[in-house]
Amino acid sequence: MPEALCQTFVNQTQEAEDETPRIGISRCLLGENVRYDGGHQLDRFLRDTLGRYVTFVGVCPEVECGMSIPRDSLHLVGDPENPRLVTRKTGEDHTEQMTAWTETALDYLAEQNLCGFVFKSRSPSSGLHNIKVYDETTGQPVSHKGRGIFASAFVERFPLLPVEDDGRLHDPLLREMFIERVFLFRRLRNSLARGMSRHELIEFHASHKLLFMSHSPEHARDLGSLVGRIKEWPIDDVYCKYLKIMHVCLERKPTPSKHRNVLQHALGYFRNQLSSDEKQEMLEIIDHFHMGHVPLIVPITLINHFTRKYDEPYLSRQCYLRPHPLELALRNHS
Repeated sequence: MPEALCQTFVNQTQEAEDETPRIGISRCLLGENVRYDGGHQLDRFLRDTLGRYVTFVGVCPEVECGMSIPRDSLHLVGDPENPRLVTRKTGEDHTEQMTAWTETALDYLAEQNLCGFVFKSRSPSSGLHNIKVYDETTGQPVSHKGRGIFASAFVERFPLLPVEDDGRLHDPLLREMFIERVFLFRRLRNSLARGMSRHELIEFHASHKLLFMSHSPEHARDLGSLVGRIKEWPIDDVYCKYLKIMHVCLERKPTPSKHRNVLQHALGYFRNQLSSDEKQEMLEIIDHFHMGHVPLIVPITLINHFTRKYDEPYLSRQCYLRPHPLELALRNHS
């Protein structure tokens, strides 16, 4: 990832702190009738549940670039690495129209302090994964690995931001990973809004150590080592190095084994407070989680209980124990 893109992310964070994360989203997922057939693709979890805790910034590339409702459906044709956006029935090419609008739209979105984006799956403009690209002569698919014109430009412009499509968000693990990153980016942007400094980065890292460990112990160590040597480089360079390592770290999926290690690590902070029976019970509950018998929320709730009861300062600040609103129930699955 080029240093310039890291610096761009830092510079694009506005001065005001946001109480709730701002998420870009395909407007049809909010129930707006903007699809080619005049309909919508309302996702009730996104609009009615997640929507209580975030601010959505709706985008419909096809309508906003000037296409009508209803309209001829579109598909991608030609070179899978550089496809064109063409109507299915008439073969009208809308690539330049979409590309010109996208440049302006991305400039606008850069000012919105976004903490993520949810794209409409299977869309030739907004699809993020596995979009078909067709041969313009035979009409047969030549690739199933394409990406929508707008989605592709967005990811290239904002490579650090969490992005996902609505289809993949039905997977409980991917849903939690995405929303966890959204709220992390809210905290990161708020930290940046207070000023880019060694103190702010140290404080941010200290609050996320366990969360990083749950994704990748190796990258968590790399981040810790970087922060420990924070005075060796200009602060701009440190932030860019940190963001690049963090991005790779958060892409790694948490596993029951990684969570178990983090939970056992957290339990160690109560070695002088808990009785031997209490410690044994906690270890058994952690093992029950590891074996899939109880969801993650069970040991997390108990760790939070002991953290409050004994006023443990290190764990009190760990975002791993409260990474997103409890009401979203993202850790309630086994």
